[in-house]
Amino acid sequence: MKSGFVAIIGRPNVGKSTLLNSILSYKVSIVADKPQTTRNNIKGIYHSDEAQIVFVDTPGIHKPKAKLGEEMDKMAYSSLEDVDACILVVEADKEFGQGDLYLLEKVSINVPLFICINKIDQANIFQVQALKKIYSEKFPKAKIIETVANEGFNVKELVQELIKVLPEGPAYYEENTITDQDEIFQIKEIIREKILRTLRDEVPHSVAIYMDNIEWEEDPITIGATIVVEKDSQKGIVIGAKGKRIKDIGTKARKDIESLLKKHVYLNLFVRVKEDWRNNDSALKEFGYKRDKK
Repeated sequence: MKSGFVAIIGRPNVGKSTLLNSILSYKVSIVADKPQTTRNNIKGIYHSDEAQIVFVDTPGIHKPKAKLGEEMDKMAYSSLEDVDACILVVEADKEFGQGDLYLLEKVSINVPLFICINKIDQANIFQVQALKKIYSEKFPKAKIIETVANEGFNVKELVQELIKVLPEGPAYYEENTITDQDEIFQIKEIIREKILRTLRDEVPHSVAIYMDNIEWEEDPITIGATIVVEKDSQKGIVIGAKGKRIKDIGTKARKDIESLLKKHVYLNLFVRVKEDWRNNDSALKEFGYKRDKK
């Protein structure tokens, strides 16, 4: 059988996580209409009779403004180590610009490259052709595929093209394994996704989730988690008038957590302030955003 590792890279909010979820027909990465939704490298495992592909979804590569951004970029760059192929996702309706140049200057791709021009349903033919011309000139050996990831358009075709370039090899994961992330990580990401989707200002980028406790043996399972923000004003926004907003976040998160765990859940959310945690090395490590030095 064919097997291998494939990195999915790109700028923030281009649809990397949506593409991975579409490939797997399963939600392994949270999705929101905000840049930097993905903050960690997340593996999603595709299984078929002919291949096993370990996809690595990565944070969007961007010019960082805080230490958190620097760590996210490092994670994305590290995904290109020891992979067998790479998917570069770009948005069809956005002109090639400084952010794209920044990405191309920062990454070194030495494996078969697939350029996924995503969201073509939001672009016209001239925009798509312009991007094709630019990327075909920069990467003459790359395979360019147009997709609409959230509708599954050309996603199967992308997978089949990937399989062609992968080496013969063993299965790295058991057939029922869809992601390498444990349940605690997934629970925290679910909570963060609901915050991203609920809040429409700068607050989501200042949010981290800390798991206080999980009582697995209780029925319902009792989960305590803390939403960490950087300012007192942000704490008030997350809680909302009379606690309405945090209750709404908790209700939505609980439903998805119950779907994940297949059990009833009691979710208790708290909010605390840790000033400027995105520039604090110990906080970044505590919240799982800082890589240990090798």
